[in-house]
Amino acid sequence: MKLRAEQLAANLARGLAPVYVISGDEPLQLGEAADQVRAAAKQAGYLSREILEADARFDWNRLGDEANALSLFAEQKIIDLRLPSGKPGTAGAKALVEYCENLPADTLLLLTLPRVPLTSKWIKALEKAGVLVQVWPVDERNLPRWIAGRMQAAGLRPERGVAEMLAEHTEGNLLAARQEIEKLVLLYGEGGISQEQLLEAVSDSARFDVYALVDAALAGRAARCTHILAGLKGEGVAPPVVLWALAREIRSLSGMAAAVAGGASLSRVMGQARVWKNRMPLVSQGLKRLKPADWDRLLQQCQQADAVIKGAAAGDAWLLLEQIALGMAGLPVAGQKRVNHAF
Repeated sequence: MKLRAEQLAANLARGLAPVYVISGDEPLQLGEAADQVRAAAKQAGYLSREILEADARFDWNRLGDEANALSLFAEQKIIDLRLPSGKPGTAGAKALVEYCENLPADTLLLLTLPRVPLTSKWIKALEKAGVLVQVWPVDERNLPRWIAGRMQAAGLRPERGVAEMLAEHTEGNLLAARQEIEKLVLLYGEGGISQEQLLEAVSDSARFDVYALVDAALAGRAARCTHILAGLKGEGVAPPVVLWALAREIRSLSGMAAAVAGGASLSRVMGQARVWKNRMPLVSQGLKRLKPADWDRLLQQCQQADAVIKGAAAGDAWLLLEQIALGMAGLPVAGQKRVNHAF
């Protein structure tokens, strides 16, 4: 069964399927959809959860092992499988098809992954076995309406022009929009919100933010990247937040770089990726500066940073985040001639 994100809640209320696939490139909606499944499963008695991160080194035999494992207390459980690349490979595709052919009792499989083509055998098998939810980005035209709806759900009554102003400020980043809405509730409580109140709240944001870091990296301003990272660390911003912003941008540019290398025009690629007009010059700079292989290496560095942040590997998370940002800015690797970057 294939559903839109807004149809998921009603579907869950009618009962649980054995398999849920949440696919999309918009992190807020993807995360919220996955949270809905987890909450419904917990309410239905699925009290045990096993998280599997299917990176390039993942052993797909673990999926079968988890499916066949018997809980000591015979609990219903969730297999929370995360596929950040969206590509399971031959072994993974086979394991997923076999799982769907022999669905284990008292087990719910939740697979989250980026947007992928729906033509592969493994994705068809998952859809047939359960529910496939496709998450689509909110486009520029519909973003103000989406923001207004979120504000109203939070108890706010935005005056005319407020939703449009917040849409422009957040530039299509739904997570940033949600955070601003939460801040408005904290600052002013429920009720009407004027443009003046919104401006005051926005200007009160931390001086150094993750979006400025991403923009500085795309602009090739290595020294500013270092300066902003120091500010973020000093402000007490959690490393996962910084990594999320960097990885999200790198993943997007990796796909765009591959498309351009394949012969597509830069303007068309950015249009298909829904890059906002005022960010196109920055994105263009980044795509022209680095090759597809460079973006892939940066994604691998993001995976390494994620492991360090989660305590699965040794290292300095902030140092790794700095290396990622400087890599985006085009800082030469050891042995190459170093160039000066504007602050």
